Amino acid sequence: MSVELSDLYRSLGTVADGHELTRPESLRRFADRRARARMAGSTLAVALLVGGVAVGGRLAYPADGSAPPPAGTVGPPPTGATATSRPSPTPTPSTPPPPSRATPSGTPSQPTTTGPAAPRPPTSIPDRAFFVLAAPNRTGLESSLEGPALPTLCGARLPSDSAMIQRRGRYLAFKLPETPTGHVPDGSYRHTITIYRAGRADDALRELRQAVRGCPDQKLPDDSRTWRQRLLTSGAYGDGSVLFELRAPMPDGMGEPGAEEVRLVRAVRVGDVVTVLWEQGWEHTAAVRSQVDADSRRAVVAIENWLD
Repeated sequence: MSVELSDLYRSLGTVADGHELTRPESLRRFADRRARARMAGSTLAVALLVGGVAVGGRLAYPADGSAPPPAGTVGPPPTGATATSRPSPTPTPSTPPPPSRATPSGTPSQPTTTGPAAPRPPTSIPDRAFFVLAAPNRTGLESSLEGPALPTLCGARLPSDSAMIQRRGRYLAFKLPETPTGHVPDGSYRHTITIYRAGRADDALRELRQAVRGCPDQKLPDDSRTWRQRLLTSGAYGDGSVLFELRAPMPDGMGEPGAEEVRLVRAVRVGDVVTVLWEQGWEHTAAVRSQVDADSRRAVVAIENWLD
């Protein structure tokens, strides 16, 4: 053994001889207290851990024990939301319905459609309402007249006559284009214009058709002949028209044997106005349909120009 090691042992012995050694009972009691302290520390750590888990569970799960919704799911707003919380937007229809107005009874009113008011019938007939003959047909023989607008049809009376507002008439003679000026006229018209109350002019045409159908033949005063009446196809004139003929044998000594005297009557409605051309001939001549048609068109144009 070296001298240094021997000196260390002698120093250790000197120190040990100055202290009393601890008894075995004291050592056991110290070891037991240390073990109990360690166990108590472990128990406190476990309690703190369990309490922390319980508190965290209350924050993460509802009080009723249901599972929390998955992340990103929109849920109801929390209780006691502040004024700054914004509700989720609600969808709006692409085209909102039009507002409805309520009537006093509380039911929605239906939209009403308004149109232009129907024009009132005129109250007087000016001179310009009468047509002017074409230059090749003029004879210069014209005058105003009174009397019936239509020939007698077995004494029939038209109920629409009570709806007349005003009637004016005239008499005029015409010639055919090929007839030299100054010669005897080829025919004549009783031309009348009648204003009816609103909606009654159409009744006048309907009643005229019925009167012609109801009088297929008749005898006239101071005339031994039998006249026959029948409706003809009128064509398109104005807002509606009626055309009929009166036909009878030529009087004895007039015209060729077997020849007939023919008269034409056309009534044309334009609105609440009816114009009538009653071709009466000249000394038992026969009416020419083409001439009556041409003058009927002129009469309609004159009425339309007046009413415009």
